Amino acid sequence: MTASLTHLGAQGEANMVDVGDKAETTRTAVAEGFVSMLPETLKMILDGDAKKGDVLGTARIAGIMAAKRTHELIPLCHPLLLTKLSVDIEPDATLPGLKVTALARVTGKTGVEMEALTAASVACLTIYDMAKAVDRAMVISGIRLVEKTGGKSGDYKVSAQRAGR
Repeated sequence: MTASLTHLGAQGEANMVDVGDKAETTRTAVAEGFVSMLPETLKMILDGDAKKGDVLGTARIAGIMAAKRTHELIPLCHPLLLTKLSVDIEPDATLPGLKVTALARVTGKTGVEMEALTAASVACLTIYDMAKAVDRAMVISGIRLVEKTGGKSGDYKVSAQRAGR
């Protein structure tokens, strides 16, 4: 690993990276996360019977809203004009639970990994919040970058060895 930390100055102080001279390119990032729960909790969510309402729809919107505010939540992130943000949530019977996948895209001078990761994280947290009354033992796990394209550092895709949760 030869890459240097771009958010550190010469004396180790935190700083915001200057992206002014970078080329604008289309950049995409995909992140995922998982919420494990009791089978009964999963059924309640999928049946639309949660007391707080539509868990999946609310989590999807929460993830999208969070991605748009990433620069307000994480120091040193640049504000971005996202061109695409989607949050997909699907049941995973092997957990049992839900798999959250977030895709972020921008045409700009810096990447969207943090926006995708923020979307996945907040969607998982929202699922937990909306169902915690019936299952406080839910576990949020596996939040990670799955792939990214564009930018100077090139493309990245999680390796086969790291693909397992």
